[in-house]
Order: sequence, then structure tokens, then C-alpha cells
Amino acid sequence: MAIAFGFYMAWSIGANDAANAMGTSVGSKAVSFREAVIIAAIFEFAGAMIAGGGVADTMRSGIVDPALFADPTLFPAGNGAELFIWGMMASLISAALWLHIAAYLGWPVSTTHSIVGAITGFGAVSVGIANVEWLKLLTIAASWLTSPLLGGVLSFIIFLVIRKAILDAKNANLGLRLVSPILAMPVFMTLTLVLFTKGLKKLHGTFAEYGIGNIEMIGISALVGVLSSLVLAFAIRKIHIAADESSESKYAKIEKVFRYLQVITACFVAFAHGSNDVANSIGPVAAIVGTLETMDMTAGKVPIPSWVLLLGAVGIVVGLATYGYRVIETIGTKITEITPTRGFAAEFGAASTILIGSHFGIPLSTTHTVVGSVIGVGFARGMNALNLKIIINILKSWLYTIPFCGILTIILYYLFTAIFV
Repeated sequence: MAIAFGFYMAWSIGANDAANAMGTSVGSKAVSFREAVIIAAIFEFAGAMIAGGGVADTMRSGIVDPALFADPTLFPAGNGAELFIWGMMASLISAALWLHIAAYLGWPVSTTHSIVGAITGFGAVSVGIANVEWLKLLTIAASWLTSPLLGGVLSFIIFLVIRKAILDAKNANLGLRLVSPILAMPVFMTLTLVLFTKGLKKLHGTFAEYGIGNIEMIGISALVGVLSSLVLAFAIRKIHIAADESSESKYAKIEKVFRYLQVITACFVAFAHGSNDVANSIGPVAAIVGTLETMDMTAGKVPIPSWVLLLGAVGIVVGLATYGYRVIETIGTKITEITPTRGFAAEFGAASTILIGSHFGIPLSTTHTVVGSVIGVGFARGMNALNLKIIINILKSWLYTIPFCGILTIILYYLFTAIFV
């Protein structure tokens, strides 16, 4: 049951959350849906398998202490470990079901918030409301505001720079050749840092063994940024925009350059997503497997077996390929019209926000950040460029996530324990 529920959860993450990484690229027509699936399959799978391992929190984000299930005062019958297993089963299936429903409706919702809401409901009825870390839950819920706001502001600023310095510049030729490489440097430095801090965080201990600390990571990221800037400058040297060239032709040449940049940024985001969010599907599975093997509730974290990691990686890729088109359509076309320059600005804004959140320990939702970033680039063209009806529906879905998953988990927990315990 844990394997089946875990795969369904991974499938649901692929159908909903993984679509965020590729939504703007498909919406801007930088890649087709089929190409997006291939790119995401490679990088999501690689991220999950290369850097998604290590250990998983048995209780996501410390909402409930697993050691409580070994407390004889709370569980005098000594069945705490068994109840924990069924609680995690209920959490998995309710979070997966909510992600599936949201994907069907085209709502991009947070996987982390889904599993946190589910575990909150399970914790409240199993170890008591007093033992739930409500302050941590409020901190996570606060990211509903901070994630999209910060992502939106940064993307808004980045797109204004692109528009003023390149798209609307009197000398577009000079703007493209001069500003694009300058923009590429911080973009790829940021993406590499995101890769280190979020995508490869499970490997930090390995890096330390080779003497690679924070300063070295910043240095490597800066070097990647400089090299990327030089490569871009070399690649676009032959592009020429004449002074009397039509606006359509000028924009087509500029968007073509940013199309390639956007695809590269999407690859970074997909890898980071695969490595980081695979834990949302396989973490509870690893917790159930670890508990079944040892029945020890004192360990806060458990090792992730390779087969469990593979289960999550395959599930995410299959979910994106079979059902991700609905959320991709919402992100890429329904919120606002996306072009490669706008998509590039949105992905850079989202990546920068994720980096800032990781550095300061702020719990940010990748989904909310991407949506906020897309709204930001749309707002740069005025309120009329935004589909407010879609945005309001998305905001409502974010508010529904935690209570829906929490209540459904409680119902399933009582159902499972009545049948099996």
C-alpha cells in the first residue's frame, strides 16, 4: 500500500508541481509540450536520482515530533508505531488526491503545503492538537504571501530592464549584444547557486569532504556566470538588427536569443525540483518502510532506499508526461501571454527568490513563487494583460490546500485504523 500510495503521490507531483518548471517555456513556445516532457524527464529524473537521496524527514517540516508515537502515556497499548504507519498512509493518499484534483482543474498548488496540511490533520487526531507545532505551520502558511510577492517584484523589475534596454531601445542591436551577456552573468550565477543550495543540498556533506564550502560554491557559480556570458556574447555576435528593421522582425530576433536562455533556465529549475521535491512523495514512504523494519519511533530521520528513490523519480516523470499539460496550460497561457523574454524574466525571478529563501531559511513554495513571477511579468504590461479570474481561482486553491488535506487525512486515518488496527 505504501508503494502504491507513494507512486500515486509522485505521479500527482509530476502532474501538478513539476509542470511549473516547464510552464513558461511551453507557454512562450520556446519548446513544445513533447520537448518539455523530454527535457523535464531527463532533468527531473537526474535531480531525483543524483541529489534526491540522503535522509528524509519522517514528519515533514517538523510539524509533529515522531518520538511522540513511542510515548506510553499517549499510546498505552504500545501501538504508536502502527498508528504512525497508517497516519502516513492517510497523509500520502490525501495529499496525492488533492494534487490530482488541482491538476484536473488546472490549479498550480504547493506539494509541500499539501503534505504539511495532511500531516497536521493526522498529528492533531493522533498525538493531540497541543503537540502540533502550530507556529511552524503559520510560518509555512506565511509563504502564501512572501513567495509570490517577492517572485513577482523581481520578475517585474527584470522584465522592465529587458524591455527598456533591449526591446524598446533605439539601438536594439547594441542593446541585444551588450545587455544580454550582462544579464546572463547574474542569471547563471544565481541558477548555479540554486543548484548548490536547493538542488544538491543532500550532497553538501560530500562537497565538504573535498573542501568545497560556501565561498567555493559562490566562486564556482560566479565562474559559470562569466563563462555563460562569454558564450552568449560569442553566439549572438552575428545577429544584426538594422535601424530601419520592422518591429516584428526585430522582436523575433530578440525573442529567439531569449528562447535558448529560457530553455537552459528551465533545465536548471527542473533538476532542482526533481532533487528537492521528490522528498515530498518518497519521504513518507521511506518513513513507513523504516518504521516497518525497526518499529523505532525515536529517529527523526530515516535513510532512503534506492528503490524508493527510483519510485519517486519515475512517478514524477510519468505524472508530467500523462497529465501535466493542464497546469502547464495555466502557467504558460492562462495567467498572461508569455514570450521568451517574459518567460526568462519569470524564471530568473523565481530562481532568485528560491535562492534568497534558502539563504535566509524562509520556507518558500516553488509553485507560489513561479505563479507570482508570471503575474509580475504580466503586470509589467498593465492590469489588462492579466487574467484576474484565473488568478483569483489559483489564490482560492492555495487557501483550500491545507484544510482540505488535513480534513481528508483525518477521515482516512480513522477509516484505516478502524479496518486494520
